[in-house]
Amino acid sequence: MKQFSFLDWPIYKDSRDFYHFCINLIKRLPREYEFTLGNQLIRSSSSISLNIAEGSAKATKKDFSHFLSIALGSLYETLANLDLLRSSGFISQEEFDLSKNKASNIANQLGGLKRKLTP
Repeated sequence: MKQFSFLDWPIYKDSRDFYHFCINLIKRLPREYEFTLGNQLIRSSSSISLNIAEGSAKATKKDFSHFLSIALGSLYETLANLDLLRSSGFISQEEFDLSKNKASNIANQLGGLKRKLTP
């Protein structure tokens, strides 16, 4: 297997793009929320792609699948954070719907990859 092959995977690229999407939303937060809600959103959204990358280096399919499960949990956490921003009026319903569509795409890819790893 090619070293660092995860860099070429659509799921990694989509999760990285989702992280950047979240960063752009955070930049608009009032200063007093940047280090609370903003920091939590940065950590959860970055965790998605980081766990995909880390899992790709594991020796067994079971270990890789575990990291994909963690990435999925981080995806759900990220969407919950975005819902908090929406319900607080920091992002619009349209922005939340767009983020939900992006999250759904990533969740589907994570599920598909996990299925490939299961015998």
